[in-house]
Amino acid sequence: MLQLKGTIERVVFYNPANHYSVLRFKLRDNQIVTVVGLIPGAAVGKELELTGEYTSHPQYGKQFSATAYVERAPLEAVGIEKYLGSGLVPGIGPGTAKRLVAHFGADTLRVLEHSPERLQEVPGLGASKRAKLLNGLAGQREVQKVMVFLQGHGITPAYASRIYREYGAETEAAIRKNPYRLADDVFGIGFRTADKLARELGFLPEEPRRLAAGIRFVLREAENSGHCYLPLGVLEKDAAAALEVPPELIAPIVENLVQGKHLVRAVQGEETRIYRVPVYAAEVAVAGKLRDLSRLPVPFLSESLAAELQAFTARYGIALVEAQRQAIATALSHGVTVITGGPGTGKTTLVKALVHICEARQWSVYLAAPTGRAAKRLQEATGQEAKTVHRLLEYTPQQQHFHFARNEENPLRCDMLVLDESSMMDLSLMYHLLRAVPLGCRLVLVGDVDQLPPVGAGNVLRDIISSGLLPLVRLEVIFRQAKESLIISNAHRINRGEFPYLATNRRDFLFLAEDDPERVVACVLEVVQQRLPKLYRYHPIQDIQVLTPMRRTATGVDNLNLLLQRALNPPSPSKAEVQTPGTVLRLGDKVMQIRNNYTRFVYNGDVGTIVAIDGEDGELTVAYPERNVVYELTELSELTLAYASTVHKSQGSEYRAVVLPFTTQHYVMLQRNLLYTAITRAREMVVIVGSKRAVAIAVKNNKLEQRYTGLATLLTQGWLL
Repeated sequence: MLQLKGTIERVVFYNPANHYSVLRFKLRDNQIVTVVGLIPGAAVGKELELTGEYTSHPQYGKQFSATAYVERAPLEAVGIEKYLGSGLVPGIGPGTAKRLVAHFGADTLRVLEHSPERLQEVPGLGASKRAKLLNGLAGQREVQKVMVFLQGHGITPAYASRIYREYGAETEAAIRKNPYRLADDVFGIGFRTADKLARELGFLPEEPRRLAAGIRFVLREAENSGHCYLPLGVLEKDAAAALEVPPELIAPIVENLVQGKHLVRAVQGEETRIYRVPVYAAEVAVAGKLRDLSRLPVPFLSESLAAELQAFTARYGIALVEAQRQAIATALSHGVTVITGGPGTGKTTLVKALVHICEARQWSVYLAAPTGRAAKRLQEATGQEAKTVHRLLEYTPQQQHFHFARNEENPLRCDMLVLDESSMMDLSLMYHLLRAVPLGCRLVLVGDVDQLPPVGAGNVLRDIISSGLLPLVRLEVIFRQAKESLIISNAHRINRGEFPYLATNRRDFLFLAEDDPERVVACVLEVVQQRLPKLYRYHPIQDIQVLTPMRRTATGVDNLNLLLQRALNPPSPSKAEVQTPGTVLRLGDKVMQIRNNYTRFVYNGDVGTIVAIDGEDGELTVAYPERNVVYELTELSELTLAYASTVHKSQGSEYRAVVLPFTTQHYVMLQRNLLYTAITRAREMVVIVGSKRAVAIAVKNNKLEQRYTGLATLLTQGWLL
């Protein structure tokens, strides 16, 4: 790392929200360099000692990327005047700065620090102005003190800024008292970072606050893996391993957390389950609301149903099969109905018929889906407006937390709510949705239970079905048009545990045999870049999606994205780009949002294209299907390249063509429901590049991912405390 000493000559760009700065910086030898980095309170005249390194930006050239800084007080009158007049300190503008320096000269800062009463000597500086000036200086000193403290313990300026926004002037005192609270209070500061800081501050490995924070960390990690709780024995083992302490130290801390109502203990048979409080509360609430909805009688009007179905057939030329008619009757006559079926079994047609009947009865009906992509597909297929669950519940930004305008006090006004792709609903989102569903509304859950479980905690659809509490209709008849699709027929073969028909000359389903991972990669690149665009006029970025089981390995997401970016969107003098911790993002790149950002209304899995990069203003713009979103350069860790994606991330999406590298390199992920989910993402074409052995392993492996969830038990038995 290099160190530079000098003075801020000009602030090209400064974002007060996150302190990202682009500066013209004058070194001691009068050389001017461009500096970029997170520098709170960057202002002309400030003297800084910067730590970082020189980088080369393809558009803006050589610049110094600062990772840490120390502020030095300016020594000369000219520098002091620039510093004070920069607007950084409330109460001091250029005119006031000029008067102060004219009166006190090079002693100005010393007077402000040690003899503030002398400000009365300055002509035209009244009492209120003096008070505002001194308060502003005190605030700047406090910020500087906190930044020095945090950076001295290895906290980057970006996270230091977040921490200061959370605790303000009490930052250092709060952290010294309990650094582990950072993991709960500040987004992006995990247990590991807080633990490192705590150890540097002298906290011992067996400190109870450390053990408590570690236990909560292990439970959160479990939720990130899809679990709602951990059995006590598993929690003790995992927490002891994460904390590197004897397992016998964990149980007493868990007991203390339970007694303090920070965790919940629920007993089911011989199993003791440990939950975080909000997760248990969500499971109980979801189970209770589903039971309430299912028990409340709803008017059916069965005498008009036959005529309404005939009218639907006459209007759309679609004849419904018996299972579809049964599903419609069940949905109209019950508070909650579950409808599940694979591709081509008529789920969307059924929803369209429900919409038609509701319109005929003058009932209000809402259509929703967990993702924007799924909602768009539903709207196109039914002709009825469909919204994401977030839009339906009228989400409003509130930091990184959920806040919906629709809830028990302000419920939805509808007679029927149809939720498509319900297999993607995690526990948290289902909890918020059910809060807003009024009693008397018919809730219809439509989905394919054989797909992968949701990315978040819980396995709601599967738990509802396994409980046996709610009416369930399975659609199993494959319609004639669907039977002609090898994509759909192979999906059903895979789901039955049968080996798919791997054609080498079909228009909709191709298998290209390659065993060597490097050859698989080369073949994938050739198929995406040349073969499909040339033979079928697919756009390699907009129409084709590469899906793969894993992130790492040669045929994983990370490597394929780098190679596909190089092939499909290579660097060019005309294309701006920006370096992120993981990769380079370039104008024209296909990118994916990898966490929910509620303030910008973009969500985990959303895919768009980079349409602008403004290095001077520190901004990058991504065009998503519904709108453009502007990111600050400090937020780019939320984006990743999306030429290739994991199968899990593709849930709810549909692409014209899917290219699937499938090799024994992915052995631990070769599962039937993963292969099934992957090929059902394609609308027109699937190309599998890999080995028949890998396909056979996946088809035979029907072992479902075990998730620790309690919803099924709560639906049938109630509270487990």
